[in-house]
Amino acid sequence: MNEQQNPQLVVSPVTLKDLHQLDIDNNLLRQFEEWKKLPMLYKLALEELQSKIKLIKTELKLQDGYSPIEHIKVRIKEPKSIMNKMERKGYELTMDNILNHIHDIAGMRIVCAFVQDIYRLLDHLSHRDDIRLIEVKDYIAHPKPNGYQSLHVIVAVPLILIEGTRWMKVEIQMRTLAMDFWASMEHIIFYKYDKQVPPHVVAELKEASLAADKLDHQMLRLRQEILAENGDLIEGALHEMHEEES
Repeated sequence: MNEQQNPQLVVSPVTLKDLHQLDIDNNLLRQFEEWKKLPMLYKLALEELQSKIKLIKTELKLQDGYSPIEHIKVRIKEPKSIMNKMERKGYELTMDNILNHIHDIAGMRIVCAFVQDIYRLLDHLSHRDDIRLIEVKDYIAHPKPNGYQSLHVIVAVPLILIEGTRWMKVEIQMRTLAMDFWASMEHIIFYKYDKQVPPHVVAELKEASLAADKLDHQMLRLRQEILAENGDLIEGALHEMHEEES
C-alpha cells in the first residue's frame, strides 16, 4: 500500500475546554435520565401513601363504626407548572432544586366529614414510623384572607428501590366536605374572571366561607349529640342486662 492508501492517523489533542464540555454533556445526560424517572417516582409515592391512607380508613371504620374519610383525590403537577414555580421562587432549574424546594409536585386531597377527624388523622400520621411529617400549615385555625380553609401537610414517603430507600415528598390537603365545596367554587370563579375577581364577588365568597364554617360546627354538634344519646342507650341496655343476670 502507498501512503495515500494508508494515511497516518492524526489524533487531535484534548483541551481543557473539551473536557469541560464533556462534563457538561454527561451532567445533562444524567439530569435527563433523572427527569424521566421523576414522574414515576412521584406516582409510586402517591400509590404508597394511598395504600397507607386506605388501611387507616379501614382500621378506623372497624374501630369506630364509621369512616372519617369521605374520599381521596390525587394529582401530579404538570412540568410547566413546576418550571413556573421554580422561576417564581428564583431557583435554577436543576433536579436537586426541584426535589429540595418544590414540595407539592405530588398532591393528595383527603376530604373528611368533620374537622375533628382531620386533626385526628394528622395526629396519627405524626406518630407513624413509615411517614415523615415535614411541615404543617393550618388554614383551618387560621383561614386565608379570602376565607380559604384547609390543613396543608407536607410528608415524605419511603420508596424501597434497587438503588436504596428514597424519601419522596407529597403534599396532603385535608378538608371537610363544606370546605372542599367552597374551594372548588372559588377555583372556578377565580379562573372565570381571569384572576381579576370583582370586589363584591370576593365579599360574597368570604361570606360563603363563614357559612361553610358555621355548617361544619353545627354538624359536629349534631354528631356529638347523637353519639351521646346512643351512648346513653347502650349504657341503659347493659344495665338492664346486668339486672336480669342478677
